[in-house]
Amino acid sequence: MFPLAARLRSEPELLSEALAIVEGNGNNAHVVAATRRARKKGIHAGLSLAQSRSIMPKLIARGRDAECERTAQEALLEVAETFSPRIEDASDGVIFVDISGTERHFPSERDLAAAAIRACDGIGLPARCGIASSKLAARIAAELPQSPTIVDRGGEAEFLAPLPLVRLSPQLDTAATLQRWGLTSIGELAQLPESEVATRLGELGRELHYAARGIDPRPLIPRALPPDFREGMDLEWPLVALDPFLFIANAALDRLTKRLEIQGFACRRLEMTLTLEPDGYDARAIDLPAPTRDVKTMLTLIRLDLEKKAPGAPVMGFAFVAIPDRPRRAQLSLFGPAALSPEKLATTIARLISMLGEDRVGMPRTVDGHLPDRYAIAKYDPPPPPDLSRPPRKSRGLVAARVFRPPVPIEVIRNDDDFVAIKSEGGDINGDVRVSSGPWEAEEGWWREAPNFREYWDVELSGGGVYRVYQDQGWFVDARYE
Repeated sequence: MFPLAARLRSEPELLSEALAIVEGNGNNAHVVAATRRARKKGIHAGLSLAQSRSIMPKLIARGRDAECERTAQEALLEVAETFSPRIEDASDGVIFVDISGTERHFPSERDLAAAAIRACDGIGLPARCGIASSKLAARIAAELPQSPTIVDRGGEAEFLAPLPLVRLSPQLDTAATLQRWGLTSIGELAQLPESEVATRLGELGRELHYAARGIDPRPLIPRALPPDFREGMDLEWPLVALDPFLFIANAALDRLTKRLEIQGFACRRLEMTLTLEPDGYDARAIDLPAPTRDVKTMLTLIRLDLEKKAPGAPVMGFAFVAIPDRPRRAQLSLFGPAALSPEKLATTIARLISMLGEDRVGMPRTVDGHLPDRYAIAKYDPPPPPDLSRPPRKSRGLVAARVFRPPVPIEVIRNDDDFVAIKSEGGDINGDVRVSSGPWEAEEGWWREAPNFREYWDVELSGGGVYRVYQDQGWFVDARYE
């Protein structure tokens, strides 16, 4: 039922419909799993799609989606990691969890199992839970309809005895041999001599006899935490319009952010891969200015990116990969207004880039040079706030300069080396010079044939205001001291 559960996680609106998951193409297409409404009408695993449609003409068929199953398995693993750091990925919707030490957090094992089932329901995956001292007994307990099922420590053999042999999942040829022996339950197999079973069935028979007695020597193999989080699915029909794709992407991003929230992460970079018709791919990445879990922000950035550069072919599937990072702490103010949200700032910057171009939006940075007005536009990527408060450095007071870009042309009246008056073309900077200081020479590119050479003065006008003046093929005011 895992292929069905993974598909319904991506399309929850089909939960109440008659749906069948099929595998194969054409006449080879056969049913793998079906919803309860379809099973009540006689649809079961193994039927061909043609046979199923003869029983239910309006049966909804969906092919197995490897991307949906992979992301559903990852989501299940992430839920398990919230209960224990030691988990094993057994694939196909099966997770083994080492619950040693969890008794400090849960009153009983039944409470732990109930909490795990609720957590799986929260991510759209109905689950069953079994607790036992061995992996084999725990898996068989989880397969039983009475969930959760808890096997007492040391009672594995007694628990397995009345169950049919199919619960051990023996190979087909071995199952036929056991049936010819007249065995129907696991307990009957456990009563046979181990040496006799091993002589007739080999090493596989010895392993089955161990399993029938509740002995499982296989250790739990823990998995490492994945470096990223993935969500995606294959589409039934190719999409050529943006809005239908964004509607499906919204649900995928919502599932992705819920998984990030479970692990305490946020997305700092979103990688998107589009499967194009017939055999093409379009891969792109969106860097976020701050780690976020806001679906609306990520969806808006995806829209702007696709509008700026269309895929060029119908979309048959997609996959989102979120590169995780710790969310940033927001600095709240007691008296002033709330600080600007990084998500809203990212959306605004993306809109400006789409309208003006990437080379016209960013943050200023200094350029190695001697002239004070040198700067460049870099990609907007502010540093994160410091983890610890830093004490202020001891220094003398500094004066801030408001730089004019472009510099304001002025007319200068001088008496020998002293300034007498300054007048700008617009009349905004006008007055007699009370005090002047300078010149300070600045030269850049002295190795070139025509280096940049300027002389700077600081002047205070009678009407108030201190300005920075320089001479370079004319007189200009490029800053005012605040």
